[in-house]
Amino acid sequence: MKCPTCERPTETEFRPFCSKRCADVDLARWVNGSYAIPSRDPDDIEAAFEAIEKENAKPH
Repeated sequence: MKCPTCERPTETEFRPFCSKRCADVDLARWVNGSYAIPSRDPDDIEAAFEAIEKENAKPH
């Protein structure tokens, strides 16, 4: 099995990753939104537009 982050062989301790570093890189991608599950649900799309409009309306 290859590490999904760097493609080196995995280590049992960190499986499916090869190291703590690669596991942390993957976690950071989830946290910052690099990974996302697309949705075609109209309610999700509407909520996203409302959130963007609300954020843009805030004074910076």
